[in-house]
Amino acid sequence: MNGTLLLASGLAGFAYGISPGPAVLALLGISAGQGRKAGATFLCGHLVGDALWSALALTAIIGAQAIGPVVFDALGLICGGYLLWLGWSALTVRRGSDGSLDRSVNRPLLRGLLFGVTNPKGYPVAVATFTALLTSYAASLSWSALPALVVAACVGSATAYVILVGVTGTSGVRRFYRRREIWFVRASGLLFLGFALHALTQSIGGLAARRG
Repeated sequence: MNGTLLLASGLAGFAYGISPGPAVLALLGISAGQGRKAGATFLCGHLVGDALWSALALTAIIGAQAIGPVVFDALGLICGGYLLWLGWSALTVRRGSDGSLDRSVNRPLLRGLLFGVTNPKGYPVAVATFTALLTSYAASLSWSALPALVVAACVGSATAYVILVGVTGTSGVRRFYRRREIWFVRASGLLFLGFALHALTQSIGGLAARRG
């Protein structure tokens, strides 16, 4: 098993977990109302959803690579385009009429589980993020590597959650985030745009090389 491949999977899981989005906004809402313990409980449930979407995303990516590199590169183009749209949407986000960007979630473990598993963005975001970071290691992807890659991704997500719980439980951070919430979301848009450019560059380069 390539150590850098595991690291890339772990970084994908970390980026997937820590990037501002519905789960992070929900965590801030729970932490603000019930403290770090409730926030940590919510994320424990949500980690089940992360494991599910990461496993499905990696299965799709490895399956595409097993079929052929052209399919994998095409998947990279699709995912890069999706990340480009997602990043641009976050970068140009505007507040609603009530001044908020998202609703807070106020249930711990069960709510976190349901929130993670039923998140409609979970699978496409996971596929896009993992494709963007694993494209460079396409030749090393195999079904035998799947379990280790899923574990590495979950470790990355859990690490992100430890950091999030640590920082969102403080009153100063909560006040700071709420005042600048829109800028955090836009920063996540820049992150997704960076992933999109990486995925598109790798996929277009791969397709061009095979045509040449």
